[in-house]
Amino acid sequence: MFTGIVAAVGRIEKIEPLADGQADAGVHLQIYAGTLDLSDVGLGDSIAIQGACMTVVSKQQNGFAVDVSRESLRLTSGLESIGEVNLEKSLRVGDQIGGHIVSGHVDGLGAVVKFEPVGESWELVIQASSSLSPFLAYKGSITVNGVSLTVNRVDDLADGTQFSINLIPHTIAVTTLKHLKAGQRVNLEVDTIARYVQRMLSLSH
Repeated sequence: MFTGIVAAVGRIEKIEPLADGQADAGVHLQIYAGTLDLSDVGLGDSIAIQGACMTVVSKQQNGFAVDVSRESLRLTSGLESIGEVNLEKSLRVGDQIGGHIVSGHVDGLGAVVKFEPVGESWELVIQASSSLSPFLAYKGSITVNGVSLTVNRVDDLADGTQFSINLIPHTIAVTTLKHLKAGQRVNLEVDTIARYVQRMLSLSH
């Protein structure tokens, strides 16, 4: 489990195929951990990369490696190329939950509609598929590329739902969200509580 509070911005530095010559093979990612403290990280531990929970398969002094399946690559964004990534270690008993409860399982991909400065903050508008519409609510929680955020507006459309988020300067400074552009895909994870509520309501009819 995670909280959606990014601990460090790292960087995917090397991408290698897990099996030569196989089109459906996954990849081995070598990741520079930046300021992330790896002293208590061991093999098999979980680290969220751009909001996707991955298992540490090797560790170095200032980085670590993970194996990513082809299916995970198909269902996520930001793990297929060299570049900066948001990093968060998994929760331990007694840790502070600064954001909201996050599983690290990407529910779907969204598309950035707008990312523009508004005063001292930034407005981020994302379009999500209709399958995620029931889980998006005004003042509800959403995880975007591993960052816990609050939804400020929800607009249901014929082809999905657009939602708006206000990003404060601190969030821009300490995450990879600063690099977003219109048309770019982002990893979305809906609020865990909303998921259970929707399930219970669907069974009550």
